[in-house]
Amino acid sequence: MFEFLTSADDAINILKKDHDKVKGLFDDFEKAEKRAQKIKIVTEAIMELKIHATIEEELFYPSLRGKQKVDQDLLNEADEEHHVAKLLIAELEQMNGTESHYDAKFTVLSENIRHHVKEEEGDLFPQARRTDVNFELLGKKLLQRKQQLKKNGIPLCAEEKMIAAQRKGSDDSPAKAAKKMKAPKLVKKSSAVSKASGKSALALPKKARR
Repeated sequence: MFEFLTSADDAINILKKDHDKVKGLFDDFEKAEKRAQKIKIVTEAIMELKIHATIEEELFYPSLRGKQKVDQDLLNEADEEHHVAKLLIAELEQMNGTESHYDAKFTVLSENIRHHVKEEEGDLFPQARRTDVNFELLGKKLLQRKQQLKKNGIPLCAEEKMIAAQRKGSDDSPAKAAKKMKAPKLVKKSSAVSKASGKSALALPKKARR
């Protein structure tokens, strides 16, 4: 089915629109210079990603489970990619934006999401089009669920609960670990060579006495 023959409320088109929005936010983050700007962008992106992940996991992916024309391994990989993204999101939500690893963590999240989007739009979505799923009807359900989530809030996921339990009152773990690491003590090459030369020089007279 050609994309131009589908409506804007078609489920796959809705998901693609979500993809475009978050990719735009990722681009905005890369251009932003002020700290307040970056924090605002991260907050908006996190909300968009959480809603998007929820509707995919609750409605879109289940509609493709067991379909012969859909590679089921792709769905399993998508689940795992969501898991990794939700861990990063949960960690970002525990931060205030001033931490040394804040920007790096969001950048890693954006890279993961870009990869996820590429696989969905390049492989999963075309396969989904070949199934008998009514994406017009599914699209209505996606929009309805999105409105519910925006109005009532997004339920805590397992990753959020886990990160919150692990990091009560703690600093960002990678940053904290990096601060604890001390540079190894290295002997300067010139010093080591001179010491070795000195030892050789002292050893010669002993051999001579033999």
